[in-house]
Amino acid sequence: MKLELLDSRRLTGANLHWDRPSAILDVAIEGPAEPVIKAWQAAAEQWLDAVGYADEATCWRLHRGGASLLVSAPIDVLYSMCELNEVAWAAAVHACGAGPIQSAAPDPDEVLPRLTRLFDEERNPRLLALQAAARERNAPLLWDDDAVSLGYGRFTQCWKPSALPAPEEVDWASVGTIPLALVTGTNGKSTTVRMAAAIIDAAGYRAGLTSTDFIRVGDRVIDSGDYSGAGGARLLLRQPDVEMAVLEVARGGLLRRGLGVERADVALITNVAADHLGEYGIHSVAELIEAKFIVRKALAAGGRLLLNADDEGVVAYAESLAAEQDHERTPEIDWFSLEADNPQVRRALQAGGRACYLEDGWLVAAEGARSRRVAPLEEIPATLGGIVRHNVANALGAMGIALAYGIDDGSIRAGLAAFRGDERDNPGRGNWFEQRVAGGSIRILVDFAHNAHGMWALADTVRRVPAERLVLLVGQAGDRHDTDIADLVTAACSMRPDRLLVAELPGYERGRAPLEVPELIRRNAIARGLAEERIEIFGGPREATRSALQQARPGDLLVLLALTQRAEALALVKEFIGGGAAAHG
Repeated sequence: MKLELLDSRRLTGANLHWDRPSAILDVAIEGPAEPVIKAWQAAAEQWLDAVGYADEATCWRLHRGGASLLVSAPIDVLYSMCELNEVAWAAAVHACGAGPIQSAAPDPDEVLPRLTRLFDEERNPRLLALQAAARERNAPLLWDDDAVSLGYGRFTQCWKPSALPAPEEVDWASVGTIPLALVTGTNGKSTTVRMAAAIIDAAGYRAGLTSTDFIRVGDRVIDSGDYSGAGGARLLLRQPDVEMAVLEVARGGLLRRGLGVERADVALITNVAADHLGEYGIHSVAELIEAKFIVRKALAAGGRLLLNADDEGVVAYAESLAAEQDHERTPEIDWFSLEADNPQVRRALQAGGRACYLEDGWLVAAEGARSRRVAPLEEIPATLGGIVRHNVANALGAMGIALAYGIDDGSIRAGLAAFRGDERDNPGRGNWFEQRVAGGSIRILVDFAHNAHGMWALADTVRRVPAERLVLLVGQAGDRHDTDIADLVTAACSMRPDRLLVAELPGYERGRAPLEVPELIRRNAIARGLAEERIEIFGGPREATRSALQQARPGDLLVLLALTQRAEALALVKEFIGGGAAAHG
C-alpha cells in the first residue's frame, strides 16, 4: 500500500462535499481505501475530543486514485483544524503500516500540547459572536485574515479581525445587501460577467465585477490579476460604491476554497466541458458539472439558477436536482438557449417558467406563454451580427442576470449595444481588428480559446468569416493531459489553417521539458492531416504574433490565441494597424 498527502488547506465556505467550513486533505491511496478512511476518521474523532471540538464532524469523498478527507471547523480555528487533520492522517498512515519503517504514531504527549496551543492562539470568540448575530438577522458576513465585514457594497461595514465589535455595538440598520450574481462554467465566464456589468451601467447603477483579469468598479480598476476566487469576491463586495455586483467564479477557486460568499441572488452556469480534469479529485465531466453546481448553494430564498439549456450535461444534472426530496433547497431555474424550440426551454415555459432564447435575430425573454423581443443581434457588436455564436449565448446569459435583477428591457438593449467586446471592454476575448490595405483588408482576431470546447466554438465563428488564408496561433500550458492537447489540436485543425503557429508558453511549462508541448501540438497536427511545412514553432506568443503580422497579406484572417503575453500581443496588433485600421468587437 502507498499513501501520500497531496494537499492540506482550508475550505472557507460551502463546497463540493457539504455546506460547512472545513479543513481538507487531498490524499493519494494505492490499495484498499476503506481501512485507511476508517483509521483516519477514528484518529480525527479522537483528536477532536481531545482539543474540545467533539461536536465537529468528518466526511470524505473517494475518487480515482485517492480521497478527500474533511473535518468541519468553526471559522475562527480553520488553520488549527488543518493541523489536526494532518495529525489524524499521520495516525492513519501508521495504523495501516504504509509509512516509512521508522515512522511512529503521533505522540499524544507532544501533539496534544501543540494542538491545544494552536487552537488557543487562533480562537476569536468575537468573530463567532458576530457570525451568530449576522445569521439571526440574515446578514451576510465575509471574513479572512485581514478583515471581517458585514453586508455587501454600499451597505457594508468592515473591521480588522483583532478589533471586532460586540454584536450590540453594530449599527445593524445600515447593514444590507446589493444584487449579486455568480457566474461559473468552462467557457464564457469573463465575457458574460462583463456584458452583465455593461447592462448594469446602462441602467444607471455602479457595477462591480471580478474576473480572471481584474476587479473593477464602474470604470475604476481596483487591481489587475486573477480575481475569480473567494479573495476577489470579498475585496469587491467591501467596496462602498458598488451598487450591483457580478462575480466570475472559477473551478479552481470553488475546489480550493469553496464559495466566497454566503448568499447571492443569481447563479449562472455558462456550459461545462472537459478542462483541468485530474485536479482536486475531479476526473470526469460529470464530476466537473457537480463542482460547478456548487454556486447554487449561495442562492438566497427566491434566488434564480440560470442554466444553459443547450448543454446536455447541465440539463441532466438540473433534472437530478429537481428529483431531490429536499425541495426547499432546490432553486428556481431559468434557462437560456440559442434555439427557440429547445426541448428544455419548451418544457420550462409550458410549466410557467422563464427563459431567454434567440429567435429571428433577436434576444427574446419569455415567461410561460408570454414572450417579448428585447435586443436585435445587429445591435450587439460582440456577436458580429450573430456570427460569433458563443457570444450570442453569453449575451443571453447576461440578459438573464439583468432580468433577475429587475433591469428594464431598454437598459439591457443599450448595455449590450455599448459592450464592444474590444481590448478595453473584454481584453483578449473576441477582440477583432481590421487593417485596410491595397488589394483588400487583413482581419485579426485575438482570443482566449484554451480548451477543446472553446476551440470548437471558435472554429464555428471562423467558418463564418470569409478569408483567402487563415493563420492560426495556438499554445497550451504543460499541466494539461496529452489527450486534452490532442483534442484541442483536433478542433484547431478543423479550421484547416494555411499557417499554424505553435507557441511555447514561457513560465507555464509546469513540469514539461522546454518546447515539449509545442512539439506535441505539431505532431498531433500532422497526424490530423496538416502539412508539416505549414507548421512553425515559436518561443512565445509575442514572437509568433510578430511573425503573423509581418507575413500578413490582403485577404488574411489572423486568429491569435494569446494565452500568455496577451498585452504584448495586443500592443503588436495595435501597432500594426496604426491609424488606418478599424477595430471592432
